Amino acid sequence: MRRFLLALLAVPALSATAFAQTTPAAAATPSADEAAVRSVLTKYQQAVQKLDTTGTARLFTANSQVFESGGVEGSYRHYAEHHLAPELKEFSAFTFSDYKAAVQVDGPYAFATETYTYTINLKKDPKEKEAKAPIVRRGVATSVLRKNAAGQWQIMSTHTSARTPRVKK
Repeated sequence: MRRFLLALLAVPALSATAFAQTTPAAAATPSADEAAVRSVLTKYQQAVQKLDTTGTARLFTANSQVFESGGVEGSYRHYAEHHLAPELKEFSAFTFSDYKAAVQVDGPYAFATETYTYTINLKKDPKEKEAKAPIVRRGVATSVLRKNAAGQWQIMSTHTSARTPRVKK
């Protein structure tokens, strides 16, 4: 199982490279499946920006795996209940910018690589005089999606990481 999962995680980088090498005309006319995959990614992103994970479990397979910044978070349900939802409660805002996505569909599987900048505003602690400075990070996510028997795309695995943006000289 681990070898299979590692192989799946290696594919998005290769797929993103292959996607980037497609002709501009092909990239300009996405397939219905590619559009549906992008819609799943967008719905998840919108939920995070709304600071609400309600209904997001349907975007993931029951046996999904979430990896975040070097950690194994378990299934999406576990991640949402024990990590993401409690974290979102501490934020007053979470916004994405500079978003780009490369999607490659291959039969019932799709591979996505997303890059973005995110900004987190923390809720002001009543004990503090001022709110803490916003947290700004440059992030990347690679995800493997599968089309289920009902024809819906769902995320099987996702791996995200982030770092402080580099200062331009």
